Order: sequence, then structure tokens, then C-alpha cells
Amino acid sequence: MTVSFSPTVPSEPPTQVVNHAVDQASGAAAPGRRFDLERLVRALPIRWRILSIAVLNSAVVIILAGLIWNGAMALGRAWDEVREVRESDIVLVLLEGEAGRLQNLIHRYINEPSPEIFAEILLVREAVLGTLRTRKPADPMLADAMEGLAGVTERFLDGFGDLRAVQAAITGVYENEVLRPAREMAGLYSIVEGAAGRREALIWPALSKSREAFTASLVAANAYYLSLASSAADEARRNLETIERTIPVLSDLAEDDMQRAALEALGQRASAFRKGLTALGERFAARTHILRTAIDGNQASMISTIDELQSEMRRRENRAQATLERTLAAIFRQVLLVATGFLLAILVGAAIVTRSIRNPLKELMSAMHAIVAGHYGQVIRSTRERDEIGAMARAVEVFRENAIAKRQAENDLRAAKENAETALTELREAQKSLIDAEKLAALGGLVAGVAHEVNNPVGISLTVASSLVRRSEVFAEEIAKGPLRRSKLDDFVSGTNDAAQQLVANLHRAGELIQSFKQVAVDRSHAELRDFDLHEATEQIAASVRPVLRKAQITLAVEVPDGIVMDSFPGSYGQVLTNLFLNSVAHAFPDGQAGMIEVRARQLGANHAEVIVSDDGVGMTEDVRRRAFDPFFTTRRGQGGTGLGLHIIHSLVTQSLGGKLTLDTALGHGTTFRMVLPRRVSRASADVPVLQITDRTHG
Repeated sequence: MTVSFSPTVPSEPPTQVVNHAVDQASGAAAPGRRFDLERLVRALPIRWRILSIAVLNSAVVIILAGLIWNGAMALGRAWDEVREVRESDIVLVLLEGEAGRLQNLIHRYINEPSPEIFAEILLVREAVLGTLRTRKPADPMLADAMEGLAGVTERFLDGFGDLRAVQAAITGVYENEVLRPAREMAGLYSIVEGAAGRREALIWPALSKSREAFTASLVAANAYYLSLASSAADEARRNLETIERTIPVLSDLAEDDMQRAALEALGQRASAFRKGLTALGERFAARTHILRTAIDGNQASMISTIDELQSEMRRRENRAQATLERTLAAIFRQVLLVATGFLLAILVGAAIVTRSIRNPLKELMSAMHAIVAGHYGQVIRSTRERDEIGAMARAVEVFRENAIAKRQAENDLRAAKENAETALTELREAQKSLIDAEKLAALGGLVAGVAHEVNNPVGISLTVASSLVRRSEVFAEEIAKGPLRRSKLDDFVSGTNDAAQQLVANLHRAGELIQSFKQVAVDRSHAELRDFDLHEATEQIAASVRPVLRKAQITLAVEVPDGIVMDSFPGSYGQVLTNLFLNSVAHAFPDGQAGMIEVRARQLGANHAEVIVSDDGVGMTEDVRRRAFDPFFTTRRGQGGTGLGLHIIHSLVTQSLGGKLTLDTALGHGTTFRMVLPRRVSRASADVPVLQITDRTHG
């Protein structure tokens, strides 16, 4: 049980009701007795008071749990009985359906025998027998009646075996005693007709009539076999009797002994044919008897037995359902009575404990309100009490003293904050100086590289010019000596022309380098918002840093298409690329390792461009990658690294250029920087400084 306290004292209708019950229990005219009871309760520590309520709650829970457990067991037994009855009923319904299905399949098989129907009959038969075998020992509800049901089912299924035997006998009689004599009679008719010869013979009219009777009897016999129509059997017999009556007449009209022998055999086969029809009728009668008694009768007995069992199952289910409802009602009554009694006891005890705690807490709360309001001079009572409320009073006293100390600490903190702000201003100035130094260091490296690169064509030009001066002096001396041969003149002209071409080429190369460096320097020194072609600006920047990269054995490849026009800050863009190149030289290819840096760009939609700078260097670890853009983070601490290179790059891309910068790297797999830049920077950004370092850490 949890007791909560609030700064104010709200109305408590439930507590008032319980207090009224306590008053009635102790007598309305006995305030002294209530006071004594409260004093007695207050003599106990608060933890014991609350513990007594918790023990009472636990007792209620245990007793209710026991009642619920017993009820759950009784309900479980009743429900198990209901479930078993329902499962047995389901089994009976299944058996009834399978029996009807088996009966239909047997009738279909008799009318139209086929391997598929026979296989299905065997499957249903095994399913029914399997159900009976498995449910008989496992189903207590069906154990008594399952023996009789199994017997009826066995007889029903055994009837199918008898029926198949009769069916096989019918087929044998039809083949051997009906169709075989018929085929022999047909052959004999052919012999007689062949012996008669001409159509004018006296035997032909009677022979034709006998032949027609034979055909009619064969058709009727087939109809009888297929449809079991007794009229067809009678017609076949009548036609056979007609054949037998015409045999003496045909014998008298016969012209030779062959015809008479054939006619005598024909009469014998006709008699055998008629006896075969009689035997076929007997087999059909036997099959009908088996269908009626062994199949339909036993199936009806199965259905009757199953119906009786289902009726018994419904009676048992009703009894089990009634038992379940009675058990549930008894459990409900027991739980309700016990819960009501203990609830009243808990409420009365809780009211007494609450009153023993609430009154002294109200006094302590008043003192706390005074402290919160800033009135620290109020004296706190009950600090000498030895119970929990006394401990709380002593804690409030400590709180009051801490509040006084806190006020003093706030004054001291305010003064310290002013000193810290001054120190932060100085730190920002130092940071700005470091950033400027980083920029100058990068520019210095660029200037050194360009100077080295310009020195090559200028030195070559100086050498060629000196050689040209010497050649001119020699040519002048030869002119002064006398007549000049044409070969000497041609050599001088050819050498002069070569020297002039070399001078033009090398001086033109030096001019291009100086122009590229000049353009980059102008862009960096002026944070001017203007239109520029991304391909042209990238090539200029690449030309200015290639000397440094070539000296470091690093190849620079640029794949930037023409036509991507940017309205942005070319100086900031150039500083970003330069810092990325120099950062790769310093970190991606240590110890003079050779490698490649690639710059690729493409247009993203109508408003953005993507610039990717990647190298195949050593890459970064995951920890270095997470902190790469943090200011003053460097892996070359003590080796000249300031930790501001990538931070400056991130600030330029995200602030001055208004884009996004992402880093993808892995140790041993190189590093890739991806910039997504707007093609048109807002004019409002023109007033933003090129470099702006904030206190936020970039990651």
C-alpha cells in the first residue's frame, strides 16, 4: 500500500466515509477512545504501520489466490468434461459423414467400377477404421459404446469385400456364360450362312429371322447387364426361346450335314446363353441382397448407433455445462464474500494509519511551504522526535540550511559565469587566430608548389635565351670575317626559330600557371558572390595544386562536365577543394606514398550539383571518422597539425556555400567526401563571412 503526500490538503470523500465507519465502530460519543487508539498507532514506526497494511493486503491476495486456484481446478475439471464430450461428438459426426460417404462410393463403384473410386473407398475405409482404433482406448466417453459401433462398422466394411466378390462373379458370368456363347453363336450363324450359299435357298428366310432374334437377344442381354432392367432380361430370354424353336425348322431346310451340325451346335449355345442370363440374374440378386443388408443395412445401423451416442453426448454435455455454471457461481460467491470482508478491514486500517500520519505531516508541510517561499527563519518543530516524521523534520531543517547555502552559491556562480564569459571571448579570438594561421599555411604550401612549377618553364626559357645570345654572337663574328655561306645562315635561322618556339611555349606555360594562381588567389581574397562555371573553376584550382601533388607523387584526375553554372562563392569553393587536396597529401598518403585523387561532379536536378573528392589512401578508422569534423581534432598532434582543416571545410560547405558534406571512409579503403551544393546561393548569404566557426561540434 502506497501513501502519497501533496503540498495541499484536498478533500477526501473515501477517507471521510472510512472515518465515519471507524467512528461508528468505536462509538460516536467516545472521542477519547479514538484519540487513545490513534496515539497507540502512532507509537509504532510508520514503516510498521504501512507494513501491517501490506501484510493484510498480502493475506487477502493469498486467500483469494487459494480460492481462485481451487475454483480454477474445479472449473478445469468441469471444462475438461465438456471438452471431452464435444470432442466425442465431433468424432461421431465425422464417423457419420465418413460412413455416408463410403456408402455413396460403394454404390458408385457398383454402377461404374474404376480404380480411382476403389482407391478412394480404401482410403475412407482406413480412415474410419483408424478413427475407431485410436478413439476406442483414448475416449472415455465412447469406451462403452465403441465396441458395438466398431462391430457394426466392421460388418459394414466387410460387406464391401463380399460385394466385390459378387461383382467379380457377375463379371465372370457375363464374360464366360453370356458373351462367350453369344460369340460362338455368331460364328455358327456365319458357318450356316456360308454353307447356304445363294439367297434363293429355302433356309434363308428362317435363318434371317433367327439371326435377328439373336441380335435382339444380345442387345437385351447387354442392356440387362448395364441397367439391371428385368424387362431387358425377359426380352433376351424370349428371343433365345425363339432361336431354339426355329432350330428344328432350320434343320429340316438344311441342304447338307455341315449345316445340320452347325444348327445343332447353335441350339446348344442358345441354351447355354439362356442359362448364362439366368445365372447372371442370380448374381445380380445376390449383389442386391448384399447391398441392402451388408451395406445399406449396416450403414443404417451405424447411423442409428451414432445417433444414440450423440444423444447421450448431448445429455452429458448439458450435465457438464450445468456443473460448470454451478462451480463458477460458487466460486464467485466465495470470492465476493471474502473480498468484501477483507476490503472493509483494509479500509478501516488504512484510515487509522492515514490519520496517524497526516496530522503531523500537515505541520511539517507548513514549515516546508515557508522555506519554499523564502522564509528561512521559521523554526521547524518535531526535530527531536525519534520516528520517521522526526527524521523528515530533521531533513527539512537540513533542506533549509542547504537553501541558505544555495542562495550564497548562486551569487558565487553568477560571478564565476561572468569570468567564464570573458575567458570564452578570449578563447574564440584564439580560435580565429588559429583558423587564419591554418589558411595561411595552406596558401603557403600552394604558393611554394606554384613557385616550383613556374620555376621550371622560366629556367628553361633563361637557358634557351642564353644559348640564343651566344649563337647570335658567334653568327656576328662569322659575318665580320667575310662572305657568309648559305648553310651557316640556314643553321642560324633554324636554331633561332627553335629557340623562339621553346621560349614561347615555356613562357606561355608560366603565364598559364600564374594566371590560374592569380584567379584562385583573387577568388579567395574576395568573398564575392558571382556566376562561375564549375568545370572552369575546378580546373583552375586543380592547376594551382598540381605542382604540390606532383611533388608528392600523387595523380589528380578531374571529371567535371561543362555547363554547370553556379551562382555562389568561388573563393569558398576553391578553398574547400584546396584544403581537401592538401589534407589528402598530409594524411591519406603518409611517408611519400604514391596514389590518386579523383574529383567528379554532376548536376542533381535543376537546383543542385554534386561534387565528390575521393582518394585511394590509407583511410580512417571508425573513431577518427566520427570526430573528423570536430574543431581541434587531429591525428598529427605534435607534428604540426592544428585539427582545423576539415572543420574549416565543413563550415565553408554548410554555411558559406549552403550545402551538405558527408564523409565515407574505412581503414585501408581510401576516403570519399561528397558535397551537395545549391547552384544558386541566397543573396542573403552574401553578408555571411567566408569562415564562421561556432561552438557546435560538427560530426
